[in-house]
Amino acid sequence: MPPSVIVIGAGFGGLAAAHHLRAAGVADVTVLERAADVGGVWRENTYPGAACDVPSVLYSWSFAPKHDWSHRYARQPEILDYIRQHARRSGLADLVRTGAEVTGATWSDADRRWTVRLAGGEELHADVLVSAVGQLSRPSVPALPGLESFAGSAFHTATWDHDVDLTGRRVAVVGTGASAIQVVPAIVDRVAGLTVFQRSAPYVVPKPDGAYSPRQQRRFGRRPRLHRLTREGVFHLTEQLNRTLDSDGRLAGVLHQAWRLHLRRQVRDPELRARLVPDYPLGCKRLLFSNDWYPALSRPHVDVVDERIEAVEAGGIRTADGVLHPADVLVFGTGFAATEFLAPMEIRGRAGRRLADAWQGGARAHLGITVPAFPGLFVLYGPNTNLGGSSIIGMLEAQARYVAEAVTSLGGAGPIEVRADRAAAYDEEMQRRLGESVWSGCASWYRDPSGRITTNWPGTVREYQRRTEHVDPADFRVTEGASR
Repeated sequence: MPPSVIVIGAGFGGLAAAHHLRAAGVADVTVLERAADVGGVWRENTYPGAACDVPSVLYSWSFAPKHDWSHRYARQPEILDYIRQHARRSGLADLVRTGAEVTGATWSDADRRWTVRLAGGEELHADVLVSAVGQLSRPSVPALPGLESFAGSAFHTATWDHDVDLTGRRVAVVGTGASAIQVVPAIVDRVAGLTVFQRSAPYVVPKPDGAYSPRQQRRFGRRPRLHRLTREGVFHLTEQLNRTLDSDGRLAGVLHQAWRLHLRRQVRDPELRARLVPDYPLGCKRLLFSNDWYPALSRPHVDVVDERIEAVEAGGIRTADGVLHPADVLVFGTGFAATEFLAPMEIRGRAGRRLADAWQGGARAHLGITVPAFPGLFVLYGPNTNLGGSSIIGMLEAQARYVAEAVTSLGGAGPIEVRADRAAAYDEEMQRRLGESVWSGCASWYRDPSGRITTNWPGTVREYQRRTEHVDPADFRVTEGASR
């Protein structure tokens, strides 16, 4: 009997999984999306200045290349429009059920299938469960004392409140990560005052951005080979960035010099410049690209505060030195709960084992995709599949193809699960290599509370694509009808 598949999430990963499953002949595919439309993080993140920090020539599915991006680094509305248009044009949208929030899923040893629970109490059943919720779907807001007493509006960049007019207001931005460096320049001309609270300064290098002319767009559209060669060339360059983060760091010196010159040219005030120097090795935290972050911080009505936040009060934020920094609006650019994979869903595998218990001490999965004792469960953008450079779409497509092959080639004998010894050997390799990477040199969102690096892949995209090109039957076993 053909397998039934439920995919959770209708972003780049979930739609790629649906595409490859359908192409492999799997007809019974349902994509569950908690929101009212497809789009994933590009539907959620609508803050001012939201854009991709990966070259747009790489930021489309290989099976649906986009030739007419307006900029070398695509803006959020255009990316979301691309996802929506392709989903509808290709028929993938017909597989998506919106407004369907998954709260949990349980494997039945007796029935050898998954029961998926929705927020409204409805239950669905499937032979295969694919999680495509990603690593960057749950905003992380620090538990600051007194936050509930703040008299103004407070929100995370991923839940931007567009009803709040920032014109002439005093705005406090907590965090200096990837969203903050886009938000601050985008709002700096509107606000009366801007206070940026910095826990640690990021490395920011120039962003080679710019608009594509109509002529360039037409050339890409009329000459697919030119677009493909450009895509391959940019991919090769980003692979060098990936290598920079391991022992073969060819670009490390170049990037460090680019950052130093960028900072010196754009920040004239030596006191401010000194406070914008990171205290960790380049690449240990996410490398950021911007041409207007440093100029925004240099504006006379902008203040950079690196004192520790003590508490939030009705009128602003008080720091450890006793100073109250007045604010009318509080914006959190504090990232996501990236290491809490699949949370808050409760996933139970064989014998009722909770995935959260299996991942005590840090999430891990074979190739970032499969977990022992969880038959027929596949995870996209799972543990140790995030990138320091290049496009995550290349990783997601590799995973989607792998899942489609596993479902169609190995599922005939019954539900499959990865062997524990194979998964353990793979995890040992990952942690050894990660321990030798630049990410081991500081605290970052790449690490879970135990200190284990659970988010990042320690190699190149090409290596990962090779390792997931075909499913190795020796990695799996057929799940018996009852637990033993």
